[in-house]
Amino acid sequence: MTQTQLPATAGESLAGPPGPRAHLTSPVTQAVLRVQNQITAAAREYLSGDGFVEMLPPIIGPVTDPGARGAKQVDIDFYGHRYKLMTSAILYKQASLLAFNRIFYIAPNVRLEPLETSSTARHLAEFHQIDVEVAHASRDDILLVAQGLVSHIIRRVTGTMAAELAFLGRDPRAFDALLAGPFGRMTHHEAAESLHGLGHDQDPHAEIDWYAERLLSAQHERPFFVTDYPKGSRGFYDRENPDRPGTLMNFDLIAPEGYGELCSGSEREFEYRRIMARIRETGENPAKYGWYLDLVREGIKSSSGFGIGLERLTRYIAGLDATWQANAYPKLPGVVSP
Repeated sequence: MTQTQLPATAGESLAGPPGPRAHLTSPVTQAVLRVQNQITAAAREYLSGDGFVEMLPPIIGPVTDPGARGAKQVDIDFYGHRYKLMTSAILYKQASLLAFNRIFYIAPNVRLEPLETSSTARHLAEFHQIDVEVAHASRDDILLVAQGLVSHIIRRVTGTMAAELAFLGRDPRAFDALLAGPFGRMTHHEAAESLHGLGHDQDPHAEIDWYAERLLSAQHERPFFVTDYPKGSRGFYDRENPDRPGTLMNFDLIAPEGYGELCSGSEREFEYRRIMARIRETGENPAKYGWYLDLVREGIKSSSGFGIGLERLTRYIAGLDATWQANAYPKLPGVVSP
């Protein structure tokens, strides 16, 4: 793939998911799921070897991640109380550091994404994340964890899944640049300027849109971090830079070759007054976060963390056209599925 080519979207080259029998009996699906099994095994190997404790994440709670980029949350009746399915367990990751200083989940998430994302080849309504959180870590610290984890996963998959990658048409040499050294880095401001140079009118004060992310990704041969998103583009838990008000201490990890975002993370807000101020700035009612704010008031640890989309990472490593191919029971936004 050249730097100017983009991987096909689902609408360009690939019909939506087939029925469960056709999907699960497909040799392609089986090869992809074997690759994915190695990804999760490698993630557990790397993180456990680095002192992390795997915890089981909650699936429901009174609140969930408020910063899910336009996705709707799913309400359920929990014995007369309105609870949510997790869009992300970020608040629980911070809470989990009360038990251990280094934790990870492999967590299911449900997000009712906008209907227009059904053709991005990247979005699912139900997906999984490799969630990581480290107490007392800076953003630079957690960037190294993310880079080390992704590199370890790819080394293991290319070393053990050669037959599956060959069957899927994925050349392991595609990862030579990734494994050769540190990942690249640019600020959100630099990314916006680069996009303007490519003819895309990216708002410098807003989230990078899906097409822009894909376009930017296609200009690179190895993963890179985009840092310092503007305040207001992400959730209240992303820490604002005290030396650069209006800028967040966060990041995305972008895969090369047009595959787009793999991972989002940040340093976390952990001080009660700052979190309260950030919640109020969003116009939300702090009372809905009662259990979380009680913990924060009593004191939680400073931390940094991230979540890697498992299906997106599988898609990138296996060279797939669409993320739904990396899920045994795929659910595209707006498509009624088993």
